[in-house]
Amino acid sequence: MARNRQNKLREAIPIPPPALLPEPEVIDVQALLNDYLSGTIDLIVVLGPTASGKTRYAVELAHRITSLAFGDSRLQPARRSKERCDEREAQGPEAEGFGNIPPHRGARGGESHSAERSEALSEGTIPPSCEILSADSRQVYRNMDVGTGKDLEEYGDVPYHLIDIVPAGSRFDLYQWQEAFEKAYKDIRDRGRIPILCGGTGLYIEAATCGYSLPQVPPNEELRAELEQYDIEELIARLAELGPLPGEGVLQSKRRVIRALEVAMYEKDHPVQKSCFLPKKPYYIGTLVSREERNERIDKRLDVRLQGGLIEEVRGLLESGIRPEDLMYYGLEYKFVTQHVLGILTYDEMRSLLSNAIHQFAKRQMTWFRGMEKDGITIHWTNV
Repeated sequence: MARNRQNKLREAIPIPPPALLPEPEVIDVQALLNDYLSGTIDLIVVLGPTASGKTRYAVELAHRITSLAFGDSRLQPARRSKERCDEREAQGPEAEGFGNIPPHRGARGGESHSAERSEALSEGTIPPSCEILSADSRQVYRNMDVGTGKDLEEYGDVPYHLIDIVPAGSRFDLYQWQEAFEKAYKDIRDRGRIPILCGGTGLYIEAATCGYSLPQVPPNEELRAELEQYDIEELIARLAELGPLPGEGVLQSKRRVIRALEVAMYEKDHPVQKSCFLPKKPYYIGTLVSREERNERIDKRLDVRLQGGLIEEVRGLLESGIRPEDLMYYGLEYKFVTQHVLGILTYDEMRSLLSNAIHQFAKRQMTWFRGMEKDGITIHWTNV
């Protein structure tokens, strides 16, 4: 039977246009500080895809908030020397921006500041300054600096947490990270500081801001199928019978309410001790760059890292005794550069595959964040 010639050629399927980027906003930092001081929010979150300038923006925001806090009339004035006041007057109105920031050092983990500063803060003589918590699933590992893009010099004098807290080659899961976050978050709040969560790992951000602890409760597919039959209002009512309701970020998503019920019902039969000192009213800021700009930054940054010690870092980790499969488990840079060091990939193959993988990773990050918005979370996107 003769083949239909029309089946041999088909019209090209048009590639759908990319989704529109969110509409950018201008963040009112003074209003943000006011909302934190009034208790309207209890955590500032800076999120965005890789190479979108998150860390730099979070550090600038921390400086700006600290500067404004020193000038907030509702706070007891700090004991400034006459020289400091004269210097500020000499600088003029521009000193009200990112300049004139009180000196304080960056700190890893939960490293504390001087006893004198802590005492002054507790007495109300120093307005609250900001500290940054990292929401990056790989920056928790020590000696994995170039590949994870820690860029610690960007923090300057702003203290940071949840970086370099476990050895390379180990596994640090979501539950362990949430426990570490909760401890650091509580410490920052107890010391009267303002916490800023900054990162691009959407799962970790949700674990920090969902408002309830995440014990290692195994998934119960049968229970989930049963709960799917109910509408979200019925599920929330059922959840309320089992204890305090979680934050709004959970209650606006049926999927999350079902998971909360799954956890609550498990804990009813398997009691666990937890403090649940997690933020309930986060304010989300998204760092926004165009796709073209983002991809250009990714490629430029990758070349800088490859020439700046990434290959040597991976080789050193392997020589320290970390198994190749354990290193490749961390993905992206460590997956492809390990294969290059082992001779599986040439330099050009490694560079091309890695660049493409990072582009796809950034796209998945944006998909995750837009999914958070679909679940009812408001992200205030701003150009950086």
